[in-house]
Amino acid sequence: MGVMDTGFPPGDGPSSGISVSLTAGTLQAIRERVGKRGVSAYLEQAAQRQIERDNLDELIDAFDEHNGPADAAAVAAKRAELTGADEPQAGSAA
Repeated sequence: MGVMDTGFPPGDGPSSGISVSLTAGTLQAIRERVGKRGVSAYLEQAAQRQIERDNLDELIDAFDEHNGPADAAAVAAKRAELTGADEPQAGSAA
């Protein structure tokens, strides 16, 4: 039975080596941040964050499908209330 067949959630279970291709610039940026020996841990954390984002996107899509999309004006008003800003920040996403 391989690691993929065990049902471990992200971040749990034994480590397994794989081959990953990255652009030279991406790999260089990672190594500059974490050193040569920290690349695997950095990529593990990045993969876990992406899985969390994917799961959240799926939840939002299911919510929107059931309830309809969020009212952009209501979101902007709540953001202003929570941040104390009079107007929404330029470029902020709802």
